[in-house]
Amino acid sequence: MRQSKKSRQTSETKIDVSINLDDGADVFIDTGVGFFDHMLTLFARHARISLTVKADGDLYIDSHHTVEDVGIVIGQLIKEALGDKAGINRYGTSYVPMDETLGFVSLDISGRPYLVFDATFDNPKLGQFDVELVQEFLQALMVHAGLTLHARVLYGTNTHHKIEAIFKALGRAFSEAILINPNIKGVNSTKGLIE
Repeated sequence: MRQSKKSRQTSETKIDVSINLDDGADVFIDTGVGFFDHMLTLFARHARISLTVKADGDLYIDSHHTVEDVGIVIGQLIKEALGDKAGINRYGTSYVPMDETLGFVSLDISGRPYLVFDATFDNPKLGQFDVELVQEFLQALMVHAGLTLHARVLYGTNTHHKIEAIFKALGRAFSEAILINPNIKGVNSTKGLIE
């Protein structure tokens, strides 16, 4: 089973995360930021992975440290759980409609972190969640997981729908990328390794 768990504590956050890339039975998210919990749940369900997150952060300041640090830990666990990446598709792409909105994510488990983020949001805050933190979360995730990640909202008006489309598309693209393909011998790279 491709799984991992980690605890991380700083002066700003205390985070416990576990992940299982081969079993989507368990999803439990508690970060203290309701909208973020909802988005991480959507990501895990659409990725078909088990993900548990318990985070206690300095929310009396704002949710920035909590969201970013959760992204760091999830990214680290993805990288660890994937190991040498043998047999995985490596690439994943998904378009997700959410009512009037169309979201898009394409990713490569390349070992080379890079983010292209193309989305604008009219509403600056959803509950206790600052919407600019969508990009911060993706930045932390891709750096620590080693992903090339392109995320885009092609069109839409509702901020909730736009962000939800991104997280659902992220989950679906990730599910495709981590899938073990019996036709791939070793790693899906002409170099013979992915790093």
